[in-house]
Amino acid sequence: MATAAGLWVASGGKIDFATDHNPVHIIVLGSLESWYVKDLRRAAAGRHIITPHTFRGLASNLSPSSLDVLSGDGELLSADAVLVRTMPPGSLEQVVFRMDALGRLHEAGLVVVNPPRAIETAVDKYLATAKLRAAGLDVPPTWCGQLADDALRAFAQLGGDVVVKPLFGGEGRGITRISDPALAERAFRMLEQLGAVIYLQPFIEHEGFDLRLLVVGRRVLGIRRRSATDWRTNVSRGAVAEPLEVTEPLVELARRAADAVGAPLAGVDLLPAKDGRLYALEVNGVPGWQAVARTWNIDVADLVLKLLESCCG
Repeated sequence: MATAAGLWVASGGKIDFATDHNPVHIIVLGSLESWYVKDLRRAAAGRHIITPHTFRGLASNLSPSSLDVLSGDGELLSADAVLVRTMPPGSLEQVVFRMDALGRLHEAGLVVVNPPRAIETAVDKYLATAKLRAAGLDVPPTWCGQLADDALRAFAQLGGDVVVKPLFGGEGRGITRISDPALAERAFRMLEQLGAVIYLQPFIEHEGFDLRLLVVGRRVLGIRRRSATDWRTNVSRGAVAEPLEVTEPLVELARRAADAVGAPLAGVDLLPAKDGRLYALEVNGVPGWQAVARTWNIDVADLVLKLLESCCG
Protein backbone atom coordinates (compact mmCIF):
# COMPACT_ATOMS: atom_id res chain seq x y z
CA MET A 1 0.00 0.00 0.00
CA ALA A 2 1.12 3.58 -0.53
CA THR A 3 2.42 5.82 2.21
CA ALA A 4 1.44 9.44 2.59
CA ALA A 5 4.62 10.44 0.81
CA GLY A 6 3.63 8.44 -2.25
CA LEU A 7 6.34 5.81 -1.79
CA TRP A 8 5.76 2.12 -1.45
CA VAL A 9 6.32 -0.25 1.45
CA ALA A 10 7.37 -3.88 1.06
CA SER A 11 4.81 -6.17 -0.52
CA GLY A 12 4.84 -9.62 -2.02
CA GLY A 13 8.38 -10.31 -0.88
CA LYS A 14 9.81 -7.48 -2.99
CA ILE A 15 11.96 -4.61 -1.74
CA ASP A 16 10.10 -1.33 -2.05
CA PHE A 17 10.09 2.09 -0.43
CA ALA A 18 9.03 3.22 3.03
CA THR A 19 9.43 6.40 5.08
CA ASP A 20 10.36 7.77 8.51
CA HIS A 21 13.54 5.80 9.24
CA ASN A 22 16.22 6.41 11.82
CA PRO A 23 19.65 7.55 10.60
CA VAL A 24 21.47 4.85 8.65
CA HIS A 25 25.23 4.42 8.35
CA ILE A 26 25.92 3.55 4.71
CA ILE A 27 29.29 2.32 3.44
CA VAL A 28 29.76 3.14 -0.26
CA LEU A 29 32.26 0.79 -1.91
CA GLY A 30 33.78 2.66 -4.83
CA SER A 31 35.99 5.65 -5.51
CA LEU A 32 36.59 7.83 -2.45
CA GLU A 33 35.99 11.01 -4.46
CA SER A 34 33.32 9.84 -6.87
CA TRP A 35 30.41 11.99 -7.99
CA TYR A 36 28.08 9.36 -6.53
CA VAL A 37 29.44 9.72 -2.99
CA LYS A 38 28.93 13.48 -3.23
CA ASP A 39 25.43 13.03 -4.64
CA LEU A 40 24.42 10.61 -1.89
CA ARG A 41 25.75 12.98 0.78
CA ARG A 42 23.81 15.84 -0.79
CA ALA A 43 20.61 13.77 -0.84
CA ALA A 44 21.18 12.51 2.71
CA ALA A 45 21.35 16.13 3.93
CA GLY A 46 22.83 14.99 7.22
CA ARG A 47 20.10 12.48 8.03
CA HIS A 48 22.37 9.54 7.15
CA ILE A 49 26.11 8.86 7.43
CA ILE A 50 27.76 8.20 4.07
CA THR A 51 31.28 6.71 4.31
CA PRO A 52 33.23 5.77 1.18
CA HIS A 53 35.69 2.88 1.09
CA THR A 54 37.57 1.13 -1.70
CA PHE A 55 37.64 -2.50 -2.74
CA ARG A 56 41.44 -2.43 -2.74
CA GLY A 57 41.39 -1.65 0.97
CA LEU A 58 39.26 -4.66 1.93
CA ALA A 59 40.75 -6.98 4.54
CA SER A 60 39.40 -9.44 7.07
CA ASN A 61 40.34 -10.81 10.49
CA LEU A 62 39.07 -14.25 11.45
CA SER A 63 39.37 -15.61 14.98
CA PRO A 64 37.58 -18.28 17.01
CA SER A 65 35.35 -15.59 18.53
CA SER A 66 34.93 -12.95 15.84
CA LEU A 67 34.85 -12.00 12.19
CA ASP A 68 35.95 -8.53 11.12
CA VAL A 69 35.74 -7.08 7.62
CA LEU A 70 37.85 -3.94 7.31
CA SER A 71 38.71 -1.24 4.82
CA GLY A 72 41.48 1.13 5.83
CA ASP A 73 40.78 1.98 9.46
CA GLY A 74 37.04 1.28 9.13
CA GLU A 75 35.18 -1.76 10.49
CA LEU A 76 32.44 -2.39 7.92
CA LEU A 77 30.30 -4.53 10.24
CA SER A 78 29.68 -1.44 12.37
CA ALA A 79 27.64 0.07 9.52
CA ASP A 80 23.99 -0.63 8.66
CA ALA A 81 24.30 -1.03 4.91
CA VAL A 82 26.82 -1.36 2.10
CA LEU A 83 26.13 0.13 -1.32
CA VAL A 84 28.34 -1.37 -4.02
CA ARG A 85 29.03 1.40 -6.50
CA THR A 86 31.69 -0.27 -8.65
CA MET A 87 33.42 -3.56 -9.26
CA PRO A 88 36.97 -2.65 -10.28
CA PRO A 89 39.17 -5.03 -12.28
CA GLY A 90 41.67 -7.21 -10.45
CA SER A 91 43.27 -10.62 -10.44
CA LEU A 92 41.06 -13.68 -10.05
CA GLU A 93 42.19 -13.99 -6.42
CA GLN A 94 41.39 -10.35 -5.69
CA VAL A 95 37.92 -10.53 -7.26
CA VAL A 96 37.08 -13.79 -5.45
CA PHE A 97 38.23 -12.36 -2.11
CA ARG A 98 36.20 -9.16 -2.63
CA MET A 99 33.07 -11.18 -3.34
CA ASP A 100 33.82 -13.43 -0.36
CA ALA A 101 34.11 -10.37 1.89
CA LEU A 102 30.79 -9.03 0.62
CA GLY A 103 29.29 -12.45 1.29
CA ARG A 104 30.52 -12.42 4.87
CA LEU A 105 28.97 -8.98 5.41
CA HIS A 106 25.70 -10.17 3.90
CA GLU A 107 25.64 -13.33 6.05
CA ALA A 108 26.45 -11.28 9.16
CA GLY A 109 23.19 -9.38 8.66
CA LEU A 110 24.35 -6.21 6.92
CA VAL A 111 22.21 -4.93 4.07
CA VAL A 112 24.32 -5.24 0.91
CA VAL A 113 22.96 -3.64 -2.27
CA ASN A 114 23.25 -5.29 -4.56
CA PRO A 115 23.55 -8.67 -2.82
CA PRO A 116 26.78 -10.52 -3.63
CA ARG A 117 25.06 -13.19 -5.70
CA ALA A 118 23.28 -10.54 -7.78
CA ILE A 119 26.58 -8.77 -8.51
CA GLU A 120 28.27 -12.06 -9.42
CA THR A 121 25.43 -12.86 -11.82
CA ALA A 122 25.16 -9.42 -13.42
CA VAL A 123 28.91 -8.98 -13.97
CA ASP A 124 29.11 -12.31 -15.85
CA LYS A 125 27.58 -11.71 -19.30
CA TYR A 126 27.09 -15.40 -20.03
CA LEU A 127 25.36 -16.15 -16.74
CA ALA A 128 23.24 -12.97 -16.89
CA THR A 129 22.14 -13.74 -20.45
CA ALA A 130 21.20 -17.28 -19.43
CA LYS A 131 19.18 -15.91 -16.49
CA LEU A 132 17.39 -13.39 -18.73
CA ARG A 133 16.56 -16.13 -21.22
CA ALA A 134 15.23 -18.36 -18.44
CA ALA A 135 13.02 -15.47 -17.27
CA GLY A 136 11.41 -15.34 -20.73
CA LEU A 137 13.09 -12.21 -22.06
CA ASP A 138 14.16 -12.04 -25.70
CA VAL A 139 17.98 -12.21 -25.76
CA PRO A 140 20.23 -12.22 -28.85
CA PRO A 141 21.55 -15.58 -30.06
CA THR A 142 24.74 -16.03 -28.05
CA TRP A 143 27.79 -18.27 -28.30
CA CYS A 144 30.37 -18.56 -25.53
CA GLY A 145 33.44 -20.76 -25.48
CA GLN A 146 37.22 -21.01 -25.20
CA LEU A 147 38.60 -22.41 -28.47
CA ALA A 148 39.23 -20.30 -31.58
CA ASP A 149 38.17 -23.06 -34.01
CA ASP A 150 34.84 -23.41 -32.22
CA ALA A 151 34.41 -19.63 -32.24
CA LEU A 152 35.04 -19.50 -36.02
CA ARG A 153 32.26 -22.02 -36.59
CA ALA A 154 29.97 -19.96 -34.36
CA PHE A 155 30.99 -16.82 -36.27
CA ALA A 156 29.67 -18.37 -39.50
CA GLN A 157 26.53 -19.71 -37.84
CA LEU A 158 25.77 -16.25 -36.41
CA GLY A 159 25.85 -14.72 -39.89
CA GLY A 160 29.47 -13.61 -40.19
CA ASP A 161 28.83 -10.24 -38.55
CA VAL A 162 29.26 -10.44 -34.79
CA VAL A 163 29.88 -8.40 -31.70
CA VAL A 164 32.70 -9.71 -29.52
CA LYS A 165 32.33 -8.80 -25.85
CA PRO A 166 34.56 -9.36 -22.83
CA LEU A 167 32.80 -11.67 -20.42
CA PHE A 168 33.30 -9.10 -17.65
CA GLY A 169 33.16 -5.33 -18.09
CA GLY A 170 30.81 -2.49 -18.91
CA GLU A 171 30.34 0.95 -20.49
CA GLY A 172 31.18 -0.46 -23.91
CA ARG A 173 34.81 -1.21 -23.01
CA GLY A 174 36.41 -3.95 -25.11
CA ILE A 175 33.36 -4.48 -27.32
CA THR A 176 34.24 -4.98 -30.99
CA ARG A 177 32.24 -5.62 -34.14
CA ILE A 178 33.86 -8.09 -36.59
CA SER A 179 32.52 -8.98 -40.02
CA ASP A 180 35.74 -10.05 -41.77
CA PRO A 181 36.59 -13.79 -41.46
CA ALA A 182 40.36 -13.14 -41.46
CA LEU A 183 40.06 -10.57 -38.68
CA ALA A 184 37.77 -12.92 -36.79
CA GLU A 185 40.35 -15.71 -36.93
CA ARG A 186 43.14 -13.41 -35.72
CA ALA A 187 40.97 -12.05 -32.88
CA PHE A 188 39.74 -15.45 -31.73
CA ARG A 189 43.19 -17.02 -31.77
CA MET A 190 44.59 -14.10 -29.77
CA LEU A 191 41.80 -14.45 -27.21
CA GLU A 192 42.46 -18.19 -26.94
CA GLN A 193 46.18 -17.57 -26.39
CA LEU A 194 45.34 -15.05 -23.65
CA GLY A 195 43.19 -17.63 -21.89
CA ALA A 196 40.09 -15.50 -22.39
CA VAL A 197 36.53 -16.67 -22.83
CA ILE A 198 35.15 -15.79 -26.27
CA TYR A 199 31.63 -14.32 -26.12
CA LEU A 200 29.82 -13.69 -29.43
CA GLN A 201 26.47 -12.29 -30.44
CA PRO A 202 25.26 -11.34 -33.94
CA PHE A 203 25.32 -7.65 -34.76
CA ILE A 204 21.71 -6.47 -34.48
CA GLU A 205 20.60 -3.78 -36.90
CA HIS A 206 19.05 -0.92 -34.91
CA GLU A 207 18.12 2.74 -35.26
CA GLY A 208 21.11 4.16 -33.38
CA PHE A 209 19.70 4.03 -29.87
CA ASP A 210 19.04 1.68 -27.00
CA LEU A 211 17.00 1.94 -23.80
CA ARG A 212 18.41 2.11 -20.28
CA LEU A 213 15.84 1.32 -17.61
CA LEU A 214 16.95 2.09 -14.06
CA VAL A 215 15.24 -0.10 -11.48
CA VAL A 216 15.28 1.26 -7.91
CA GLY A 217 13.20 -1.10 -5.81
CA ARG A 218 9.93 -1.24 -7.75
CA ARG A 219 10.41 2.22 -9.29
CA VAL A 220 11.53 2.23 -12.92
CA LEU A 221 13.01 5.27 -14.69
CA GLY A 222 14.16 5.32 -18.29
CA ILE A 223 16.29 7.09 -20.86
CA ARG A 224 16.92 6.58 -24.54
CA ARG A 225 20.66 6.60 -25.37
CA ARG A 226 21.25 7.79 -28.92
CA SER A 227 24.47 7.99 -30.92
CA ALA A 228 24.83 9.35 -34.42
CA THR A 229 28.46 8.30 -34.80
CA ASP A 230 28.89 4.97 -32.99
CA TRP A 231 26.87 1.77 -33.05
CA ARG A 232 27.65 1.49 -29.34
CA THR A 233 25.20 3.68 -27.44
CA ASN A 234 26.87 4.12 -24.07
CA VAL A 235 26.71 7.64 -22.62
CA SER A 236 30.35 7.18 -21.56
CA ARG A 237 31.18 6.88 -25.27
CA GLY A 238 29.41 10.09 -26.25
CA ALA A 239 25.80 8.97 -26.70
CA VAL A 240 23.12 11.53 -25.90
CA ALA A 241 20.55 10.71 -23.19
CA GLU A 242 16.93 11.52 -23.99
CA PRO A 243 13.81 11.18 -21.81
CA LEU A 244 12.00 7.88 -22.29
CA GLU A 245 8.36 7.33 -21.44
CA VAL A 246 8.40 4.11 -19.44
CA THR A 247 5.27 2.23 -20.43
CA GLU A 248 3.80 -0.62 -18.40
CA PRO A 249 5.28 -3.25 -20.76
CA LEU A 250 8.75 -1.68 -20.27
CA VAL A 251 8.24 -1.59 -16.49
CA GLU A 252 7.33 -5.27 -16.54
CA LEU A 253 10.38 -6.17 -18.64
CA ALA A 254 12.71 -4.15 -16.40
CA ARG A 255 11.38 -5.75 -13.23
CA ARG A 256 11.61 -9.25 -14.69
CA ALA A 257 15.20 -8.62 -15.75
CA ALA A 258 16.23 -7.21 -12.36
CA ASP A 259 14.46 -10.03 -10.54
CA ALA A 260 16.18 -12.59 -12.79
CA VAL A 261 19.57 -11.62 -11.35
CA GLY A 262 18.22 -10.76 -7.87
CA ALA A 263 19.13 -7.06 -8.02
CA PRO A 264 16.88 -4.47 -6.29
CA LEU A 265 19.04 -1.75 -7.90
CA ALA A 266 19.73 -2.42 -11.57
CA GLY A 267 20.36 -0.90 -14.95
CA VAL A 268 18.56 -2.90 -17.63
CA ASP A 269 19.69 -2.40 -21.24
CA LEU A 270 17.19 -3.11 -24.00
CA LEU A 271 17.86 -2.82 -27.74
CA PRO A 272 14.96 -2.18 -30.16
CA ALA A 273 15.95 -3.90 -33.41
CA LYS A 274 14.93 -2.75 -36.87
CA ASP A 275 12.86 -5.92 -37.24
CA GLY A 276 10.67 -4.83 -34.31
CA ARG A 277 12.05 -7.17 -31.68
CA LEU A 278 13.14 -5.83 -28.30
CA TYR A 279 16.27 -7.56 -27.05
CA ALA A 280 17.44 -7.67 -23.45
CA LEU A 281 21.21 -7.14 -23.67
CA GLU A 282 22.35 -7.10 -20.07
CA VAL A 283 21.67 -6.11 -16.47
CA ASN A 284 24.14 -3.78 -14.77
CA GLY A 285 24.43 -4.72 -11.10
CA VAL A 286 26.30 -1.53 -10.15
CA PRO A 287 24.35 1.01 -12.22
CA GLY A 288 25.10 4.70 -12.34
CA TRP A 289 22.25 7.19 -12.26
CA GLN A 290 23.87 10.47 -13.30
CA ALA A 291 22.43 10.47 -16.84
CA VAL A 292 18.94 9.49 -15.64
CA ALA A 293 18.94 12.14 -12.90
CA ARG A 294 20.16 14.84 -15.28
CA THR A 295 17.77 13.90 -18.09
CA TRP A 296 14.66 13.79 -15.90
CA ASN A 297 15.75 16.29 -13.22
CA ILE A 298 14.88 13.65 -10.62
CA ASP A 299 16.72 13.13 -7.34
CA VAL A 300 17.69 9.51 -7.97
CA ALA A 301 20.15 9.53 -5.06
CA ASP A 302 17.23 10.15 -2.71
CA LEU A 303 15.39 7.16 -4.21
CA VAL A 304 18.49 5.01 -3.65
CA LEU A 305 18.68 6.16 -0.02
CA LYS A 306 15.01 5.34 0.50
CA LEU A 307 15.64 1.89 -0.96
CA LEU A 308 18.45 1.35 1.56
CA GLU A 309 16.25 2.69 4.36
CA SER A 310 13.58 0.16 3.49
CA CYS A 311 16.11 -2.66 3.38
CA CYS A 312 17.39 -1.63 6.84
CA GLY A 313 13.89 -1.32 8.26
